[in-house]
Amino acid sequence: MATFSPGFTGRQRPRVSLPPGQYATDGFPVLSAGATPRVPLDRWRLEISGTDGAVRGWSWDEFRALDAEQITVDIHCVTRWSKLGTSWKGVPVEALLTGAGVTGDFLVASCYGGYTTNLPIADVLDGKAWVAFEYDGRPLPAEHGGPARLLVPHLYFWKSAKWLRALRLQDHDEPGFWEQLGYHNYGDPWQEQRHWGD
Repeated sequence: MATFSPGFTGRQRPRVSLPPGQYATDGFPVLSAGATPRVPLDRWRLEISGTDGAVRGWSWDEFRALDAEQITVDIHCVTRWSKLGTSWKGVPVEALLTGAGVTGDFLVASCYGGYTTNLPIADVLDGKAWVAFEYDGRPLPAEHGGPARLLVPHLYFWKSAKWLRALRLQDHDEPGFWEQLGYHNYGDPWQEQRHWGD
């Protein structure tokens, strides 16, 4: 018969902190509105424009030649799933904006397939956002936004726009696709900002 010291409770399991209303999943659900764009790498291009009309662009090879970072983050979908400790590789959005020499207070991400989303510029600076091209050590598959997607893990995952094509900086906010359909304009999972009234 085993004996235990007073107060012994066994091995402590690590505490997982999830935003309110979320549950953790080991899977990676695929949710999209419409068909999945398949963009050949020789036709892929990322463009950034600013309030002054200046445009800077990169081909796939030029983009992949930029300094990239390994990122491990939790992601949270507005449909209530969270995936913890996801591993990505991508180019910091801040580096792209600096390289393009563009300015503005707000950013609109546009995607192959027509999808858009909006963000305050502060939410893509200071190590908060990347253009990701790898997931879990492999090229990002099309169903998860490949060849490259926006990655903004501190906001609900619809703000991490799939199939990224362009980033447009402007001096005013402009709600994107889901925001125009009633999703919250900002989307903080810790505040449960799922819809406009939240």
